[in-house]
This record gives sequence, C-alpha cells and structure tokens, in this order.
Amino acid sequence: MNNTHSHANGGALPAITIDTATIEKKEQVVDAGLQSLDHYKRSLPKWRYNLRQQALPLVRWETPYLAWLQATLRSPTLDSYFAITANLGTHTFFMIGLPIMFWCGNASFGKALVHMLAAGVFFTGFIKDFFSLPRPLSPPLHRITMSGSAALEYGFPSTHSANAVSVAVYAILCLRDPDNPFQPSTRTALEALAYFYAISIVFGRLYCGMHGFVDVIVGSIMGALISLTEFYYGAALNNYLLENSWTSLSAMLLLIIVLIRVHPEPADDCPCFDDSVAFAGVMIGLEIGTWRFGRSSFASIPFDLNALGWPAVILRILFGVLLIFAWREVAKPSLLRGLPHLFRLIETRGLSLPRRFFMPASEYKKIPLRLRVDNVMPNVSDLPGLITAVRGPGRGRSVSVGPQSAADAYETLAYRERRRRESGSAGSIPGLRNEASAQDIAAATTPLDDKNSNGYMSPAEARSSAISSLPLHGQRPSDFEKQMGEGTVIVSPADIDENPDAEPVVYIGSQDELGHKEVFSKLVKPRVRYDVEVVTKLVVYCGIGWLAVEIIPVLYEFIPGLSAGHLRIA
Repeated sequence: MNNTHSHANGGALPAITIDTATIEKKEQVVDAGLQSLDHYKRSLPKWRYNLRQQALPLVRWETPYLAWLQATLRSPTLDSYFAITANLGTHTFFMIGLPIMFWCGNASFGKALVHMLAAGVFFTGFIKDFFSLPRPLSPPLHRITMSGSAALEYGFPSTHSANAVSVAVYAILCLRDPDNPFQPSTRTALEALAYFYAISIVFGRLYCGMHGFVDVIVGSIMGALISLTEFYYGAALNNYLLENSWTSLSAMLLLIIVLIRVHPEPADDCPCFDDSVAFAGVMIGLEIGTWRFGRSSFASIPFDLNALGWPAVILRILFGVLLIFAWREVAKPSLLRGLPHLFRLIETRGLSLPRRFFMPASEYKKIPLRLRVDNVMPNVSDLPGLITAVRGPGRGRSVSVGPQSAADAYETLAYRERRRRESGSAGSIPGLRNEASAQDIAAATTPLDDKNSNGYMSPAEARSSAISSLPLHGQRPSDFEKQMGEGTVIVSPADIDENPDAEPVVYIGSQDELGHKEVFSKLVKPRVRYDVEVVTKLVVYCGIGWLAVEIIPVLYEFIPGLSAGHLRIA
C-alpha cells in the first residue's frame, strides 16, 4: 500500500510499502478502544460529558460529506490559496496589524476590532474547552494548514470563522452608516471585499479539513452577534468608562479576570485557554490605556497623513512595532525568571489556583527562558522562518493525514470501537491488529523503486506522488465513511547523512487499523506547561495593549520628526 505525507517545505515523505507477512506472525490483540470512551467520562463532569455525547454524532455524520467536498475540489493551487489566506483570519495577523490603526488615526475602529476579536477568541475557546469536541476525522480528510498549533485545538466552534465574520459584518455596518465618507462606488467595492474575505476564510476551513459545517456555522453566528453588539453598544460603553471614575474601569477589569478564572478545564491539553488569556491581557491593557489617554492632553492631537508625510508615518509605525517586540522580548524572560519564586511563596500559604496540565512552581526549579509560551505573536527569532516558509516550494503549507492531537486520537479510537460494536462478531472486527514494534515494522518495509541510489524518492518525485495520490473524483460520501477511524503505519527513511544510526520515523497514514499504542505514539508530545505562564502571558499582552494605545502615541511627541503636536486642535 502506498501513501505520502506532505510537509511544510512542500515535499513529501517517501511512500513505503509494508510487508505484512513478517508482522502477521505476531500475536493478535484487540485495540483498547474502550479507553477512548472512558477518557472523557473520567475527565469531564457528567453533565458536560452528556452534552458532548449528544453533539458528537454531528461531527461524525458530517465528516464523509466534508471529505467528499474536499476530494471534489482539491488542487495544489487551492491548497496553497486556502492555507495562506487562513492566516488572514488568525489572531496573530490581527495582533500585528491592529496597533497600526491606533497610530494612524483610526483608534475607534481599532478598539472595536480588539473588542470583537478578544470576544471571539475568548468565547469560541470557552465553548471549545467546554465541549471538548474533536475536529472532523482524518482520514478521510486531509488537513491543510500553515499553523502547527491549530490542529491541537478542539474543533467546535471555528475561531477563524468568528474572527472573519465579525470583522466583515462590522466593516459592512460602518460602510452603510450615513456618515460614511466614501463614494458609493468605493463603498460597494469595499463591501464586496468584506463579503469575499469572510466567505473565503469560512469556506477555506471546510476545504482545508480543519472544521466541519456545524463548526463554521456556529462560529459565524457568534462572529455576527459579537459585531452587532459592538456596533450598537460599543461606543456607549467606551463613553461610559471615559466619563466615569476609575471604579467603573476597575469593575470591567475585574470582570475580565473573573472570566479567565471560570474558563472551563478541557479534557485534553488544548491551547485554547492560552489564546484566551493573551487576548484578555490585551483587553486589560487597552482599557487602561484608552481611559488614561482619553483624559490626557495628548488626546487632542489629530493624525494627518498629508501634514506628517509618508516618511514620518512609516517611521512611527516601525518605531511602534520595534518597541512592542522589545517589550515582549524583555518582559517574558524576566517574568518567567522571577514569578516562580512568588508562586512558591503563594503555594506555602495554600492560595494557589492550579489548572489542569500546568505544573505548579513547587515541582520545578527553573523555566527555559526561550520557552514559547504562546502562539498569538511570533518571536523575533521566528520571523525569518515565517518568511522562508511562505516563499518556499510548498508556500509553508503542510498536508497531514491521521491524528494530530490527543482529541483526534481518542476520536479515532472511539469511532473504531463503534464500528466493532456494530460488526457484531469478533471474526469481522477490523480493529484486530498485530502486536509489533516500530522496529518490526521498519524491518519489514520495502522502499519503492526509483532512480535514486539510496532507494528513496527525491523531493520532486515525492511531491508529484503526493499530488497523484489525492482522493479520486467521483467517490461517494459513503466511500469516505469507510475510511473513518483508520490509519496505516508508514515508515519514512532516517536522515542517514546527519545521523547514520538514526531510526526510521513512524507516523500515522490513512488506511489500515491501528491500535491504541500506535495511534498515540507519534502525536506531537505536549510540552511541559508551567503555572506562571498564565500570569506571564497576561502581563506581557496587557503591556502590548497599553503600549499600543497610550505609551507609544505619547512617545511620538517627544521624538523629533515623529511629533504631530503642531496639529493639535485648539
């Protein structure tokens, strides 16, 4: 059986045929499929588990239809397009672009976007962790993404869809406002662009196999409701906070912290909570900064592109971006170094508030200072890699088949167990497997014939094979349903140039049944997460929000060539 696996550089791992004759001599055992069902029973409160079990059939029902849609439309061009444009719906994209709005005279629009994105990320993450529902199964779906962390999250609902729809709906509402300064033709073109943006992001989540119909529908509804709330009530809330004393502001900040604390505990190690904390920090910094800035004399300084000139505006943006990255590079390691001492002291008083999957400070001595504690904003060291990935042969996309997260693996096993029960007899159980090690499988593999002296396909040949192995058109949804809960052990050659003694890499493919051990053996192991990361993230992103809306605009006025004080409104 031949399979390929594409990677971010656009290449594919060589397809390997497995000689099962050697493996079949091993003793046959049954997969521990029941453990996948018990996992969520043990991990979730009974009432949450029951709600999850009621929603789970929807995910399973829609998966073969999603696979049929993907197989019908799939092409390398669309793969690259939807993988790249998916970045336009991420919080990383908005986090990098939003501060510029505050520095270029669009503070009210920028603040509205922060409110909507923060609400979208928080509440979709809240629901994701609450239900702990998996993404649609792979196989039969192929997952196409440029993000290594997206597949680690639960699927329901889609944060991409909520972000994209909230921004598009809010933009359309603003364009239709009677006070809008744009000409009718410009307004129509911008409205069309907003519709296209939202549809492209939402449909792309289906095409890329990252979400199901229910995920994107609920995510889109949430995005629309968030944007309507912000459009009709956001300005009134801003005026209320600005006109009242610090007690009203403090009450809002307290509400944000309470929401963080009541965020549901997930059944698996899911990064949704991390993103929610990051945006909660931005919200805290944003509200503090706008409240202070709005009461200062600097608030009367307007932004005028013609008066400042493009060179000054570009320098202002570069200065602001560099200052934000400098704050992040300094604050994060400082907090990771200092907070564990405080947390240990708090633990001795019995006041710690631990979350599942986070190691308490009493159980570790120090934290790696270059630890990647979030996926919201890239580190400075990540920027060259991001540029290279987008410019590379595969345009940074990765095509994966098989479980990528613990939730994927548990769902694969649970669906497999369901098929066992429906089969009704042990003789027809597809989950019977041979108890063999990775070394046994590697020893039984035979590489495909090709032109290379080492017996493996070149990257170009592998890419060609990957494209040719895409699902054939004309298959029915029922054909894809048969692939659900399946997988093949694929053995890729080790890099003998760098390490002659390296073992082959075993990962999950797309056809034969796997047992519990094999399903989990090649998942990305979650890194150790430390209790201080939550506060670190909260402080770092609070600082980013505060810098963007108050500190950086004030600093402009003290730097020759960047000041706009001469434009001050009398």
